Amino acid sequence: MINNLSRRYFIGVSAAFSGVIAGPGMVFALTDQSAKNLVDRVVGDINKVIASGRSVSGMIGDFERIFARYADVNIIARSTLGPDSRRLSPAQMRAFIDAFRGYIARKYGKRFNEFVGGKIEVKGVRQVKSWHEVESTVYLRGESPFQVLFLVSDRSGKDLFFDMVIEGVSLRLSERTEIGAMLDRRRGDIDALIQDLRSAG
Repeated sequence: MINNLSRRYFIGVSAAFSGVIAGPGMVFALTDQSAKNLVDRVVGDINKVIASGRSVSGMIGDFERIFARYADVNIIARSTLGPDSRRLSPAQMRAFIDAFRGYIARKYGKRFNEFVGGKIEVKGVRQVKSWHEVESTVYLRGESPFQVLFLVSDRSGKDLFFDMVIEGVSLRLSERTEIGAMLDRRRGDIDALIQDLRSAG
């Protein structure tokens, strides 16, 4: 049985790659192989960070680069705001996305060292509706392996993550809940939320 704390932490890390599910009627050129290739690259980069022996600050920088390279940060950020994203000005949205990217990197990148001795392996892939689902297995030191599904689409013009699922739980909801709670504490003040994100994590 997977330790609950470790599972919750991995869910949190995975939420860094979360986004929104593609809308109906979208046309995709994504194939099983290209979806798997994307996940292979992401997993390879994550495994390198885990085994690098770098400092915590170095891991944070590595994580932010992985996040920026393989995730649609714009979609992810909008997803965490939900309906509130529609009331942001273009300048506020740019500031929020920038603050969100740094917040994610600090919050989860600094804990990559907890994965030392572990690894992630990519298994199979299948198409599900308008996206592709890539199966992987996560191995954490001293714990039973568990399955993670990476959901990939090309709705933004290239292959990117939009969600990850562990045991039926959509990880994109994790940060949406957290950001929503932060915004509620600021009584809906977007500028205050942006400032909170710049110092949080």
